[in-house]
Amino acid sequence: MAKNTYETLLILDSNQYARDPGGVSKTISDMVTEAGGNVLVNRLWMEQKLAYPIDKHIKGTYWLTYFEMEGVDMTKLDRALALCEPVLRHLTIKLEPRLIEPILANARGESVRLSSHAESESASDDAEAGADKQVAVEA
Repeated sequence: MAKNTYETLLILDSNQYARDPGGVSKTISDMVTEAGGNVLVNRLWMEQKLAYPIDKHIKGTYWLTYFEMEGVDMTKLDRALALCEPVLRHLTIKLEPRLIEPILANARGESVRLSSHAESESASDDAEAGADKQVAVEA
């Protein structure tokens, strides 16, 4: 089976994360690996007040994880995240194949460069938009 690339956003208990940031991030990576996945990027996104309390927590730490995994193994990971104490909420989405490289580069803090095909499409779109504006002005 083909592996898909996924993005998981986790809301973590800020107190547990503050006490042991390395341990919490390692726990998340280990859960993905044990479920049959391969972690590509793991990173802290932000910490902020929650819109509403979750299990009496008013503040949460947002964590992003990008990984490759076969779709059939997602139920194992979903179950592991639901049982993990520091995880208050999680959401996993499958990434569109053409967006994987730019998203991962952004997550790593690298600059994103469009491919030559995407640049030529962008340039032709700009040229068409300019031609439409010119016709509108002449009319």
